[in-house]
Amino acid sequence: MAEARATTIDVFEPHTRQLLEGRLQWEVLKFGTPLAVGMAAQVTFNLVDAYLIARLPQGVSGPAIGAMGICDQLAAIGTIVSYGLSTATAAIVSRRNGARDLDGLRKAGWQSMLLTLALSIAFGAAGVLFARPIVTGLVGAKGAVATMAISYLRVIVGGSFSIFFLLQLTSIMRALGSAKTPVAILVFGNALNLLLAILLVYGQGERPALVAWSLPLARLVHAPRMELEGAAWATIVARSIALVPAFVYLASRRGNRVLRPRPAWRSPDRRELAAIWRIGWPSSTQFVIRMLGFVATTALVAHAFTTDADQTATTAYGLVFRFETMALFVSMGWGSAAQTFTGTCRGARLPRRAGWAGWWAAAYDVGAMALLAFAMSLWATPVLGFFCDEQRVLQIGREYLASVGPSYVTYGAAIVLGNAFSGAGETRTTLRLDLFVVGLVQIPLSILAVRLFPSQREPLWSAIATANALSAVVYGVAYARSRTFWPRGPIDELGEHTGDSSPPR
Repeated sequence: MAEARATTIDVFEPHTRQLLEGRLQWEVLKFGTPLAVGMAAQVTFNLVDAYLIARLPQGVSGPAIGAMGICDQLAAIGTIVSYGLSTATAAIVSRRNGARDLDGLRKAGWQSMLLTLALSIAFGAAGVLFARPIVTGLVGAKGAVATMAISYLRVIVGGSFSIFFLLQLTSIMRALGSAKTPVAILVFGNALNLLLAILLVYGQGERPALVAWSLPLARLVHAPRMELEGAAWATIVARSIALVPAFVYLASRRGNRVLRPRPAWRSPDRRELAAIWRIGWPSSTQFVIRMLGFVATTALVAHAFTTDADQTATTAYGLVFRFETMALFVSMGWGSAAQTFTGTCRGARLPRRAGWAGWWAAAYDVGAMALLAFAMSLWATPVLGFFCDEQRVLQIGREYLASVGPSYVTYGAAIVLGNAFSGAGETRTTLRLDLFVVGLVQIPLSILAVRLFPSQREPLWSAIATANALSAVVYGVAYARSRTFWPRGPIDELGEHTGDSSPPR
């Protein structure tokens, strides 16, 4: 059997062969580092984008920031559903790639495109047709905030296809064993987004000294001043342009010609679509649950620590939340590496190698989160001060990061192991674990902290840190006991000998 497997692996593409044959700890490091760095760059671009809106004239920047906050949460609903489908597609494609089922992976990839197209049409139409009733009726926004939010929502949700397809295409590329190319595409898209945002937000008018260099370019191209709506158009246009190299890659031999389907596959295949949906819906639901944790914290902060005249605590939490996304995105980068390895190795009937890949990715993420937490402890004030100079906001932000920042180490490890489960198609497992951590621990513990200590913020921050720490324990125990990666008995159902549990080289 070993000889037969070696012969099969010999004909694999170089990327796949490295996933299955290379020295595991090195291959995970080499594959995961560009993904983590790319995710960090994406967050950085998003932070700078927020900085541009905050530097508009005072009468505009306040309502614009409020409108952006409303619309980003609404747009996140579609992105979450799309990300769940991308996770499912990546799991199926990576397993079929590991099993060297080329027709199967191509069929799954193409059918996922059809599903993404249907999702794009549905969400895009909802954004264009129902922006006003959603913003004014459902959300209850008023005045300038409502006016800006309606215009912004129509563009950002109406153009949902750009982020849906970008997530789908880059996920397939990672599932095929390519790490650098999807990261390069995402970084290119975000850099272009930033440039277009500078041009379209400020047009040929006043701008901060930091971006004064862009005024001659704006005049050269006759850029209109669109303010908040310009940021939305910049995002849609940049993502759409970034789709072009992604489509070209997946239509080429390097991309296994996923986007060159056989005539028989071009119509929707109910069986294939159902397979994607079965894995995708628990993943989408899982991310909704995680968002509910953030929303619950926002609500508790607003109810317990703010008044009509003083919204400082909400402002501070909104600010540190943007930095918390750095921990989330970097961990998702290492998690994407774990997902690719576990799916590919499981498809090639190497369950133990898949299991150890998850542990290695989690270990690397722990190191990255430790560095991030240390950096925040040293430079929290100047970093937060770049976006806001109000002393009370900075004080609360430092207080939050001092309490919660160290728990990013455990929070990140749980995210990586959750992605490792997803790569093996075990999305229902991650859904159950997040239901327990968020629904039965984080939210109840946070409510209890606010009820018992109504005038103190630190107990609430401690509750969040405790839930983050517990998540690593829960995921770690579930992962160590999983039969998916550590089959019981001397011979498992895939024909793997499991007597030796030491990590593969």
